[in-house]
Amino acid sequence: MSGGATRVRLLLRALIALVALEVAAAGLDATCPPDLAKARRASPVALDRNGAWLRALPVENGRWRLRADLARTDPSFVQRLIAVEDARFWLHAGVDPAAVLRAALGDLARGRIASGASTLTLQAARRLEPRPRTFGAKLIEAARALQLEARFSKPEILALYLSLAPYGGNLEGVRAASLAWFGHEPLSLTDGEQALLIALPQAPEARRPDRRPRRAAAARARVLARLVRAGLMSEARAAEAALEPLPVRRQPFPGVAWQAAGELARAAPAGQATVVSTLDAELQRRLAPLALAAARRQGPDTAVAVLVVEARSRAVRAAIAGQGLDGPAGWLDLTRALRSPGSALKPFIYAMAFDEGLAAPDTRLADAPTRFEGYAPENFDRLFHDQVSAREALAYSLNVPAVAMLQKLGASAFEARLRGVGVRLARPRARLADPGLALALGGYGISPRDVALLYAGLADGGEVKPLAWTEADAARRPDQPGLRLVRPEAAAQVVDILRESPPPPGRAPTQLTAEGPRLAFKTGTSYGFRDAWAAGIGAGYVVVVWSGRPDGGARAAGTGREAAAPLLFDVFDALGGPAGAPARSAPALRPPRFRRSRRRRPTAAPA
Repeated sequence: MSGGATRVRLLLRALIALVALEVAAAGLDATCPPDLAKARRASPVALDRNGAWLRALPVENGRWRLRADLARTDPSFVQRLIAVEDARFWLHAGVDPAAVLRAALGDLARGRIASGASTLTLQAARRLEPRPRTFGAKLIEAARALQLEARFSKPEILALYLSLAPYGGNLEGVRAASLAWFGHEPLSLTDGEQALLIALPQAPEARRPDRRPRRAAAARARVLARLVRAGLMSEARAAEAALEPLPVRRQPFPGVAWQAAGELARAAPAGQATVVSTLDAELQRRLAPLALAAARRQGPDTAVAVLVVEARSRAVRAAIAGQGLDGPAGWLDLTRALRSPGSALKPFIYAMAFDEGLAAPDTRLADAPTRFEGYAPENFDRLFHDQVSAREALAYSLNVPAVAMLQKLGASAFEARLRGVGVRLARPRARLADPGLALALGGYGISPRDVALLYAGLADGGEVKPLAWTEADAARRPDQPGLRLVRPEAAAQVVDILRESPPPPGRAPTQLTAEGPRLAFKTGTSYGFRDAWAAGIGAGYVVVVWSGRPDGGARAAGTGREAAAPLLFDVFDALGGPAGAPARSAPALRPPRFRRSRRRRPTAAPA
């Protein structure tokens, strides 16, 4: 047999062996994939619209394991980390043969194991599946490192390492470490901070700066020296960095907009490190004391919820969910609670009536004792005013005209139109086939979030869109079509009427103020003063305020005008800015058939 044929056979055998080895490796990889459960349990961070930290969530055993975000990590820190820990990170496939050979020769020369060859990928594999430090464990880690390199890009592996690296105590990941030790995100780090964060993962407990400051300082100095040798820092800068004070205690993690930020963090897609919310941390901090003071004025068992929504984008800029974590039911998100709206839904009854041509703002309505199929509503002051216009009936929140208007609309039709734009009312007795007329006065439950949704639609010409809780959603909302609740003309007429609502005690009517926003607002009070509401439109915002007992208990007093409207005005004062409510429309001449509204003759109640 010729030498050429022999070489061909050897080459074929080598190729077959290589293919068989690859098939075996692929089969082994498919049957024994790396365990990524620990990485999946990392929690994202909810940020405000300007990048300020709102809240993150701990994982198992109270550990703070936050997903690293390379876009929000100091690039010079990343460069120096790689230079110190894994200089050929971008070149090797998970295991660095040159580093292995160098470490082996060094250990042989010393006669003992003095150095390792651990790459960042190997360290990430070790953190995913911790094992005793044995030779067999190292082989398994090497195999896992190869698997990680086959599955993820280099930036993804770097982010994985920076999410799992330990930094002392219950801190895992560079974001948790930077916030806990330095009080800020790793977006911008000093030279000393970078050196400490590079040194800590190798011996996180032995180098904790709050417990072992001398060891921490020594480890930081060694990292600085290596950076000087690598040409990544001058000796003068290293000497200055070595003089930076070490943190003596851990900083508490922020908890701004606790409930909303936690909800956003929990709902983040798998693998997403950061959720940029629409919330404004500074506004949230300004409003929280106002809400707390209002709750305390109303009694020790009272809580307050506030929502501030940008009318055009539907961006939620503030969400006060209760009276703080140490208040009554402070851990609950009361912006989601289903409560009786009182009269807060009356504007939508009139808007639909105007939209359907059943009435106009100056249509005369009867405000007199009336029985509607066994239901006999009264006004809050227990007085009746004979003939009033629809404008007056809504502005002064008269009950009989509102119930009469709902009867003409049909309670089922009203409920269906709200359901059509995404608002579901909670019936007190779900077995009832049809809603009753008590719906006009708060007989059904609704959440502050849905009230804000409806009033934002009123401010936007009757077009309802979902509230936006992330900046990405808020950027899309103005261009996305909404769901039509009423025509723009009907919405404008109702907003115009709501500007005439009587102000709370001690406040001048907004039409008389020179600098404040022209507010269009409505209050509501449920039976037993359980719920006090105020919802307003102005200065480009929609604000909803609710106050009451979290357990739904009755209170001795506290109407929407007295308990919620003052805080509503305070919130608008805090928002500031130019007036943004739609301009007042001139009253239209009523068509002859709208000069008086005739109530449908009630039928006898069933026996």
